[in-house]
Amino acid sequence: MTDTTLADTTLAAPAPTHHEVRFASGADECVATHVPAAHDRLAGPAGRPVVVMAHGLAGTVDSGLLPFADGLAAAGLDVLAFDYRGFGRSGGAVRQRVSVAGQLEDFRAAATAAAALPGVDAGRLVLWGVSLAGGHVLAVAAGRDDVAAVVSLTPLVDGAAAGRLALRHHSPLTLARSTVDGVRSRALASRRGPVMVPVVADPGEQGALTLPGCKEDYLALAGPSWRNEVDAAVALELGSHRPIKSAKEVTCPLLVQIADFDRLAPPQAAAKAAVKGRAEVRHYPGDHFDVWPGKDFFAPALAHQVHFLTRHLAPALDTTG
Repeated sequence: MTDTTLADTTLAAPAPTHHEVRFASGADECVATHVPAAHDRLAGPAGRPVVVMAHGLAGTVDSGLLPFADGLAAAGLDVLAFDYRGFGRSGGAVRQRVSVAGQLEDFRAAATAAAALPGVDAGRLVLWGVSLAGGHVLAVAAGRDDVAAVVSLTPLVDGAAAGRLALRHHSPLTLARSTVDGVRSRALASRRGPVMVPVVADPGEQGALTLPGCKEDYLALAGPSWRNEVDAAVALELGSHRPIKSAKEVTCPLLVQIADFDRLAPPQAAAKAAVKGRAEVRHYPGDHFDVWPGKDFFAPALAHQVHFLTRHLAPALDTTG
């Protein structure tokens, strides 16, 4: 079966059902969407495998994640897609602030919640992340024996490399302004609240993502809970972020999906992480957002995920009889 045929049959499945799930992370509550598997063909004696899914920078479940979740559910996997604290429908008094440590805590709490869903196998967790979360899944999976597979889509795995890539596409003045905004935000947060900037803006404007096309691509995905603002301190938060260091500690099957002309998440760094994690690698001749719903490489990317996960998670045949 070709990848295209696989994607077509997966996406042609009956419309899945969505259920709201709430779970605690720290002192707050995260809100998630549970998409039950459409069938039990991947079920083992302990139940079905379950995917824990999260978005990238300032994203929300209703901003492009559900088509991925629906496709995986049609293939026989339960999916729990969640919003980080401070974003979307999740709680948290501090809104729109990216905390790597906090998001990793949320991911681990989501994994615990997913393992408790009815009918799932707690020992066959799948961690799925895109962009910023594509790096998070490496850090969360490192050293765990209950994670059966990891999918890392166009991952941001090295903040320093991302900074060097940004220098190629932005003027020094633009990057300096982002740094100043970040420093101001951290300095003023306790007294006046954080300095907020748009997540996406037109080239030359103030914002976290301002490359040509980014605003249009992100807004095309944006759901009702998404807000086009983020704490400017994100520029400082991600500079030292290096989940690539955790890749060698991921012992389960790992799929790394790389956009070869990615202007946001350096493809060379993703390839290095894939080598460290002994990953299966898939390449797409496009940019960061070109693997999302409505874009040319969404169907192939989803098909590769389905092929990878069904191959590694299919229950073993009983040959004793």
